[in-house]
Amino acid sequence: MDVSGRMLVMRSVHRIATLASIGLLVAAAAAGRGQRGLAANAQADAVARIVAAAQGVLTTLDEAGRAKVQFPFGGPQKSRWSNLPSPMFQRTGLRLADLAPTERAAVMTLLSTALSRDGYRKVVDIMRGDEVLRTTQASGGAGRGGGRGPTFGENEYYLAFVGTPSATAPWMLQFGGHHLAINLTLAGSQATMAPSLPAAQPATYTFEGRTVRPLGNENDKAFALINALDASQRAQAILGYRVADLVLGPGQDGRLIQPEGIRASALAAAQQTMLMELVREWAGIMSDAFAEPRMAEIKTNLANTYFAWSGPTTNGSAAYFRVQGPTLVVEYAPQNSVDHIHTIYRDPTNDYGAKYTTK
Repeated sequence: MDVSGRMLVMRSVHRIATLASIGLLVAAAAAGRGQRGLAANAQADAVARIVAAAQGVLTTLDEAGRAKVQFPFGGPQKSRWSNLPSPMFQRTGLRLADLAPTERAAVMTLLSTALSRDGYRKVVDIMRGDEVLRTTQASGGAGRGGGRGPTFGENEYYLAFVGTPSATAPWMLQFGGHHLAINLTLAGSQATMAPSLPAAQPATYTFEGRTVRPLGNENDKAFALINALDASQRAQAILGYRVADLVLGPGQDGRLIQPEGIRASALAAAQQTMLMELVREWAGIMSDAFAEPRMAEIKTNLANTYFAWSGPTTNGSAAYFRVQGPTLVVEYAPQNSVDHIHTIYRDPTNDYGAKYTTK
């Protein structure tokens, strides 16, 4: 083959390779659009199921019950949540103790629809733990209140709809009581569970012959991570002072704090994976359709996310930790004991769905 023939062949090969590359790029873009489309469809389907379950609750209620559970979206109800028991913090909404069995079943169906399987189990375990607390405190007159002290128990939880359940307009599903506040804001196919407060007392109890630790994974994953750090990394992560309680807990909406601890960019890949799996314990409480995009968002900011620790590093000890990034704050704060835990989950850019509802 002469020179001109070889050049013609080379140009043909180059053209074929270029076309193949373009084809791969087009296919990759189409696959990406397909994945985003599937995610959007999953989110829309999840919203439809949650709205249907919320409407199912309303259907079981009489007029008085519907009046108790519904609040205007722009009102103060969205920020009415706390870790405190009644009557130390007076909640409003629909109280489980006041519901008929069919009404209560509808509420629990709504929660199981709105949350992931693990998230729903965590909520139920927290509520059952409060029932254990009620029975252990009853002899002291604090179990059921009677005007003498705090009221504990799995019946002392409240449901509220802030706004009207809708597949298009923004609204909030609010559920909480002692050591629990779930604030799930939905707007179209988007959702956030920030801010929310899963806590526990007791942190360990027995139910039907099995040991229950509502926040056991959070504890164990955090201690595994701090003990996976080398000496230099620990020196960066461990704070030089004691943190006694949540810094950004109830009543701290809008407050910003400086990140502390070790930056995730200073962690090895395996340690970064451990950090993400720790965060999933909070981000994964809501339905998987929303939890996975949320985890992807957190991962995009991983290099600018910090892990801070205050306290002993031996599992079984009471230690505070915080994970903080541009769109994330998680805190875990034992209350002078490993058997009484407060935690908080926030998104400083999207608490109460600010991204979706503020124009």
